[in-house]
Amino acid sequence: MDSRPFHLPPPCTEPLQVLHVDDALVIVNKPAFLLSVPGRGPLKQDCVQHRLADQYDDIRLIHRLDLDTSGLMVFARGADAQKFIARHFQERRVKKEYHARVAGLVNQDEGEIELPIITDWINRPRQKISEDGKWALTRYRVLQRDPASDSTLVSLEPFTGRSHQLRIHMRELGHPILGCDLYAPEDILARSPRLLLHACKLGLTHPVSGQWQVYECPPPFS
Repeated sequence: MDSRPFHLPPPCTEPLQVLHVDDALVIVNKPAFLLSVPGRGPLKQDCVQHRLADQYDDIRLIHRLDLDTSGLMVFARGADAQKFIARHFQERRVKKEYHARVAGLVNQDEGEIELPIITDWINRPRQKISEDGKWALTRYRVLQRDPASDSTLVSLEPFTGRSHQLRIHMRELGHPILGCDLYAPEDILARSPRLLLHACKLGLTHPVSGQWQVYECPPPFS
């Protein structure tokens, strides 16, 4: 059993980038090591939700990104927009794309990982692959292989949205994400000071106009 402790990093001093604002939604670029929502205790209150609430008093949560993951998040403004977008997330009508740099050279140019995931209660917050878990599907595509660093840049599209899905699916493929403190061996964890996983594209139907909108934000790594 891996005995590495889990601790929150020092306070995140990186600013939260607001990429788009209108009467129905706010799109932001979350930095790594900033919580999506507040945690327990006074030292875990700095988060995306609280930072936005200081500017927009009608902000409503839709989804979350892991502490270590950077990239695009959408927040609703008001209850009607929240219900609309949340329903589209539940119906898998929102398109999400992530970029990740993983250990090793991924052999196939593209493929799917379909493995059920369940909470590993003894080793929380870890998840694990189990026949008793919830169905989970990830599509991947190779963007760049780098033999010099023995790593691969991949595009990941989670069809489902299970906790730690992309991290554990890439580990099961044999290519853990660099800097992953939950599912990567020590040597792969040590290859990056942060998890190299970034939510780079988000596509959704706008709750007011009804038009399909796509928002993009390149990763801070290559």
